[in-house]
Amino acid sequence: MKFSEMHLKKEVVDALTEIGLTDPTGIQEKTIPAILSGKDVLGQAETGSGKTAAFGVPIINAIEPGNGLQALIIAPTRELAEQISKEMVKFSKYKHLKIVPVYGGVDIEPQIHRLRDADIVAGTPGRILDHMERRTMNLTRVRFLVLDEADRMLDMGFIEDMERIIEATPKNRQTLLFGATMPWLFLEMSKKYMKTPEVVSLGKKVDEALLKQEYYEVEQGRKFSLLVHLISKEEPKLAIIFCNSRFMSDAVANNLMRLGFEAHAIHGGHSQEKRNRIMEGFHAGKVHILVATDVAARGLDIKNVTHVFNYDVPDNP
Repeated sequence: MKFSEMHLKKEVVDALTEIGLTDPTGIQEKTIPAILSGKDVLGQAETGSGKTAAFGVPIINAIEPGNGLQALIIAPTRELAEQISKEMVKFSKYKHLKIVPVYGGVDIEPQIHRLRDADIVAGTPGRILDHMERRTMNLTRVRFLVLDEADRMLDMGFIEDMERIIEATPKNRQTLLFGATMPWLFLEMSKKYMKTPEVVSLGKKVDEALLKQEYYEVEQGRKFSLLVHLISKEEPKLAIIFCNSRFMSDAVANNLMRLGFEAHAIHGGHSQEKRNRIMEGFHAGKVHILVATDVAARGLDIKNVTHVFNYDVPDNP
């Protein structure tokens, strides 16, 4: 099936065609018809499988500009909220919708100004609640509520924030929950807040035969030397190194830079401006090695990464 065969409006199909999207991915092919028919959807698929278009395309197809805030998308991190907004702007090029990202770490006043005529908002839980308390975000006309990477938000302790936001939206909304996994709390939330949802579950997108995976048992004091050896030996074009703390991310990045590697740390302790600058450089291939906490682990679509190093063992398998 192609997007042009999915009963989507011409403006939507034209925008998708223009950015090179003609054939839906597995999650899109299963999800878009269900959302178009008015169903709640509980979707499980890996990062990079096209979840943003899976919920974004039918939402954009359904809403019209100028009718107030009609779709609210909640994401765990600032980077993901920004990425979703940029994708939605592309999908809605010919429908002229106002799409506003809202997240902390930046001045709230420009967001307040832009929210006055927003059709779609993509934001993080804390900043959305901030706008709700200030009465600068009106949720009474929300038709679509999306929780993207909902399982990640549960891991990060956002459940109470998520529930406060959900309960402030109209009861007759369409609710769409997406995650890479389906933990029991995720399923409990779906029972509480969704109406007989369509469950769409896809396996891992990457064929394990295409992945080379290795692990090394090494003393703590020798980990950095081993990392340097592997980077020198493998010569990655673009690499991500995951650490379990901000302190460790900074330490690894700074030590790599002292040795002449083009490396930068990214984590929640940095200003949004700095995080954006680093991510833009990494997307463009200027930043050779990204040293990250799990702020970048989920949801971000980063092309052409050749190597991933787990410097610390992840807390959650």
